[in-house]
Amino acid sequence: MTTAAKSTPEHWRNTILAGLANYIDAGSIVAGSAALALWKEQYHLSDSLVGTIGAFGPNAIGAGIGALVGGRLCDRIGRKKIYQWDMLIYAAGMALLVFAMAPWMIVLGFTIVGLAVGADIPASWSLIAEQAPEGERGKHSGVAQVLWYLGPVVVLLMSLALTSLGPLGARIVFAHLLVIALGLTFLRSKMAESVRWEDAQKSGVERPPVSSLLKGKHLASLAGLIGMYGFWNLWAGTNGFFFPYILQTVGAASQAQAVSIQALSFAIGMASIGLVFMRLVDKVNQRMLFAASAVIQIIGMVLLAIFPLTIPVALLYVFLLQFGGGFGAQSFFQLWSAEMFPTLLRSTAQGIAFAVVRISLGIFSFFVPLLTATGFTTLAWILTGFLVVSGVIGIAWAPRNEGKSLDQLEAERGSN
Repeated sequence: MTTAAKSTPEHWRNTILAGLANYIDAGSIVAGSAALALWKEQYHLSDSLVGTIGAFGPNAIGAGIGALVGGRLCDRIGRKKIYQWDMLIYAAGMALLVFAMAPWMIVLGFTIVGLAVGADIPASWSLIAEQAPEGERGKHSGVAQVLWYLGPVVVLLMSLALTSLGPLGARIVFAHLLVIALGLTFLRSKMAESVRWEDAQKSGVERPPVSSLLKGKHLASLAGLIGMYGFWNLWAGTNGFFFPYILQTVGAASQAQAVSIQALSFAIGMASIGLVFMRLVDKVNQRMLFAASAVIQIIGMVLLAIFPLTIPVALLYVFLLQFGGGFGAQSFFQLWSAEMFPTLLRSTAQGIAFAVVRISLGIFSFFVPLLTATGFTTLAWILTGFLVVSGVIGIAWAPRNEGKSLDQLEAERGSN
């Protein structure tokens, strides 16, 4: 066990600048969903085209491909080059959406945004883990997750305030993400490269081949991460279609009510990350913490499958799923994916895991309408099944990394 070092303002500044990748990732997904509904009517987009745009945008396949390519480049040429310059690519794609005047601009814009968001994720997550003081790595990862939840809240509230402007309101929401990307390009230019990556480059140790990720402990780690987070992400992706039905059924028919409940759900998630994950993850048994999260979320999902959909049941569902989710699969996926691999393969491994999960979600999204047609109760049981599988895989595989330095973890697992 290592002695926890104290984070300095510089540590937190670097974590926030890197973690804003999560903000623009989640913000882009929510903003895109709202804008596509408006553009479908304005430009007479077909259902198949809307589905394709969604699948290849920041929520799924586009982000997966970006992570696969960006993660490998990140290990080859450095974290800083990727997490700085990909923001300019993101800004170019977002500018197309801000000023979109034809369907091709929408398609190209979403594709570029998806690729750039995906590339930024492994670079940012690696940087956060590598620059955080030993003993506070989980706490710094939690900041990035808070920013992931914050993105949708800001976008939802902006969308609500700008509803009367129609498509112009959507363009303004995209514009705020464009401004953040440009600001990040400038601020990240002042950040230093990861010292751990630079030391690994200069160490003289032979760079492990990518093929080593498909062997032994590394393959087991990839399989555990993808299984645990992948099935949870299928629940999360399907829940996006599922949640509006809940709001409508319990009487939250107005847009203001719907947005308020959704914003509240994200606020609960942020509170859970701050009060539970960030406070405990570096100190307690991580397997037990993950297990508690899985059980809480499964109970919340089962409520919808068993009981009539009333306002108390819906609110309890929102609380349990979001509170449990704050210290669950997504938070641990970011942390463990940075801890389980050697420095010169860290971003590559994260990119592979993230790519498999997001591309799988993109493919699965084409079948979601068929699932929703099976009925509310059947779908609730299917979603419960996703959470159960995620929980079982996570509990069976979960590492015990609390209190260990990256050097310790790398020595335990071997460099290749």
